[in-house]
Order: sequence, then structure tokens, then C-alpha cells
Amino acid sequence: MTGAEKNNPQSQPKDVAALKKLYLDALIVGAGFSGLYQLHSLRDKLGLNVQVVEAGAGVGGTWYWNRYPGARCDSESHTYCYYFSKELLKEWRWSERYPGQAEILRYLNFCTSKLDLSRSINFNQRVISAIWNEQNKRWVIKTNAGLLIAARYLITAVGCLSSTNMPNISGQSTFKGELYHTGQWPHKGVDFTDKTVVIIGTGSTGIQTIPIVAKHSKHLTVLQRTPNFSVPARNAPLDPSYHEKFCDEINTWQKKMLKSRHGHPWTAPPRKLYKVAKKDRDVILEKAWKTGGLRFRESFNDILIDEQSNKIMSDFIRTKILDTVDDPIIGESLLPVDHPFGTKRPPIDTNYFETFNRDNVDLVDIKQNPIKKFENRGLELEDGRYITADIVIFATGFDAMSGALLKMGIVGHQSLSLDEAWKEGPTTFLGLGVHKFPNLFIITGPGSPSVLTNMPRAIEQHVDWITSLLRYCEAYNIVTVEAEKEAMLNWTSHVTSVANQTLFPKANHSWYLGANIPGKPRTFMPYADGLDKYQSYCVLIAERKYSGFKMMDEKHDQK
Repeated sequence: MTGAEKNNPQSQPKDVAALKKLYLDALIVGAGFSGLYQLHSLRDKLGLNVQVVEAGAGVGGTWYWNRYPGARCDSESHTYCYYFSKELLKEWRWSERYPGQAEILRYLNFCTSKLDLSRSINFNQRVISAIWNEQNKRWVIKTNAGLLIAARYLITAVGCLSSTNMPNISGQSTFKGELYHTGQWPHKGVDFTDKTVVIIGTGSTGIQTIPIVAKHSKHLTVLQRTPNFSVPARNAPLDPSYHEKFCDEINTWQKKMLKSRHGHPWTAPPRKLYKVAKKDRDVILEKAWKTGGLRFRESFNDILIDEQSNKIMSDFIRTKILDTVDDPIIGESLLPVDHPFGTKRPPIDTNYFETFNRDNVDLVDIKQNPIKKFENRGLELEDGRYITADIVIFATGFDAMSGALLKMGIVGHQSLSLDEAWKEGPTTFLGLGVHKFPNLFIITGPGSPSVLTNMPRAIEQHVDWITSLLRYCEAYNIVTVEAEKEAMLNWTSHVTSVANQTLFPKANHSWYLGANIPGKPRTFMPYADGLDKYQSYCVLIAERKYSGFKMMDEKHDQK
């Protein structure tokens, strides 16, 4: 589109004639890590007319909404940040090994200010529909606040873990106490002083929340359906001299992250756990346990592909749990036995298992004794037991990877909704594009490494790739870009095949499979063969002039 066309009202589609309206080259949905960098790349590098719509009142995405007690990143701070700008890296100083929610939110606001991004972001705007206009070759997007937008390109940056999963429990409206979800935490915080609290869920958010709530509440009851593995984070403040050393080694850090399968600056050594003599492996595991964090799993390279090796590591963690928890009955109740270690999201914690040694903490198994209903002042279990509560917290996770996308009302060619297209599970080409949805691009979508990686590395890779594709389209007057059906189906089949070569499918209740959402199709959504291999596929596709994508120019000629 020429600059004249952008500014000529007569060139605007006729259906953009109501409400407050914008006419854009590109609309980005979401102002977290993905949306902010995509905005910078398209606006400041390509010079496109681009804006962002964001449901929240500020930037941050995941870190804007998830303000629950203990919310903290599981990637180390100097890796969990943008690497496209050395200026940003050198100017910002992290305070801890694992940054907390508040610090990450400050960081994203810092980046937003430095790059002057706010002027292109429309806050308090949640997308309620996005419909492809075949005649005008535009997406027409509506928001809940009355904004109407026509855009050539629609780029979703809504995050993989942003659509909260709130279980439907009978009698919930009759509860007279306070009710919260970790993913929609009040910005003013919650006072637990002298309160009796119930937390439902022991996934990653529950594991982070429970120790903090236990410290500050009168009494805490944890309702656990499925015990979870967790490794100590060993979080600590960073030495003041750490930042200067990091600044001298930025290039080295970046190279290491891009070469690893998980986007972290370390790779598992080429050794198989089950082949290492017991006395030697015990030394390695103990050292890795003391180091803590996600590095523990990477002490061997076969944990997610060999059952024998995984069992050795899983048993090691179970022994640590029993050693930590004073009451052997509670310790046994906390032992994960239904999935191999690492096949669900592997939480890291600060004093999670130690919390169950506190006098004011109870653990209840709701797999054996499910929640029956809410009452005025608490919860009733199936066996008739009544648990009193002033506050109930749902730490029940998210409708991961596809949930937020399906809530946007996206409709492509021939009135095909994304919900209908994905009724048997998400299908994408490279996690980036979907057949019959032209000019729609998904950042870290289903079929990409996304949640199996250090997210900023996956995000930067996707944003850079989308930016290069749109630069190509602008240079060659491409009007529409659409994933070809065969390429999409072949890639989705490859994603499934790769997952089936690992232990991931053995975690029957994992949100990686969508198993935490009733009625959601069971399909393994992230790409499990590593960010390094995935990136090589993306480079190859680009070198082949974006093979697998159908491109049409202004004359409707296929390129």
C-alpha cells in the first residue's frame, strides 16, 4: 500500500464506517513481550502503519495479569529479556537470579518507554471479532470498547498462558468469602492476615503461591488433585558486579541460547543417565540439585526420551520430597507418580515442600475426595467434609496455547471460524499460519516450541521471521499470504510424530495436551524437537521464498 492510499479515505473499505475506526497496515493483539517487539519491528524497522490493541490498562501481558503472591519467572533474569538491543541489555540491571513479577513488569515498562511504544498502543481494548473481508483483502476487527479496525495483516501476540481456566463448581455464587484466580489477581493485592484460605491446584502457580500465602494467613488448606514434581530454584540476589561481567559477555550468552534446544545458555552434556555408574550419577544429581532451577533436568540429555533415565531422576526427586517433609504420610501424598518428570511443565520453587511442615497448613487429596460444592462459608467435599474458608484461590491454570486465540472470534475464508477449523485440535504451519486464514500470523502458536523454551528467545525468533516475511511482501507487492493446506497438515503431523518420540504424551493430564480443559481435543500442541532445530526449518522455508505459503499479488497472480 502506498502512503497516499493509507491516507486516502476513499480507499478505505466501506464497512469501516462506524464507531471509532483505524485503518492500518497491521494490527497486533497483545502488549506483552511478543506484541511490544513486533510493534517495534514493524513500525520502526519496516515503517508500516501499525498499532496494538491490549485488553489491559498497561503493557506486560502475562506479567500484567499474573500478580499472584510468589509470581516469578522460571528462566534466569539475564536470559529472560530482549536481546535485539544491546542498549537495553546494558542499561537495565536485574536484581535477582529469577526475577519476580513486579520486576519483569518494570522491565517491560522500561522497554516501552525507551522505544516510545505507548503512542501506538490502544489499552482497555479486548478483541471480540476479527473477520476476513475477501473483497477488500483486509481483516476487520472489533473490540469491546467500540474500536473498529481494518488491517492488511493481523498478528496475534496474546500469549500461550493468558486464558484462565476457572472450573465450574456447583454453588460458587453462594460463597460469601473472597474468590480469586491466580491469573486474574487484583492489582491492589489481597490481605491474608487472620484469614482462613483454601488454594485449589498444585501446578506451577500453586507451587509459587502456596508458600507465600502460608506465611501470611491464619490457616491454609491445599486441595491437591495431582501431586507435582518441583525443583528448588535457589533464587538469590545478584552480586552488584554481575551486570558488568554480563555486559562483556552478551554475544556469548546469545550464541549459547540460540544453539540450545530450550533457548537457555546451557545445553545438556551428551551423557545418558542410566548408563552412568550409580556413585557417579548421584554426585552429578546432588550437584545439580544444589544448583537448582531448570539446569537440574539438563544434567543429562536423555531425560525426556528414555524411560529408564527418567525414572532414576524422578526417584531422586521423590526421595528429596520425602526427606524434606516431616510427616511421612503427607510426604507420600506429595509424591508424583502419574507422570514422568519433565513431561508436565517442570516447576521450580522456593520452600514449597517445606511449607507442609508448618502447623497452619493442611493437605487434602481431592482426587480421592472431590469437591462437591461451594457453601456460604467454604467448600463441601464428596464425603461430607466441610472446609471453612474466608478466601478461595483457584490456581487452576489456563486454557493453554489455543484458548485466547479461540476467544477472539476469528473468521477466515468462506466464513470459516478458527473454532471450527480447530475443532479436532490446533493445526498450523510452523505455529505461524493457518490455512484459510490469510494474512493472519500467530506468535508462538500451537506447533511451535513456545512453552518448551525460554519464551523471549522463541518470541524474538518468531517476530524476526514474521517481520522478514512482511518485508518480502512489501517488496514484491504481495497482497495475501496464506498457509497451504498440505504444508499445514504435514507440519502438524510432524509435531505429533516428534512428540510421540518423547515421554511427553505419558503425562495424561498435562495442559501441553489440553487435558486440563473439559472437552478440549487431546493433541500435543508445542513443538518438542527444540528451538534450535525449529529455527533451522524456518530459515529453510524463508530461503525457499516462503514455500508452504501461498502468496497472491495485486493482480491476483500467485507468486
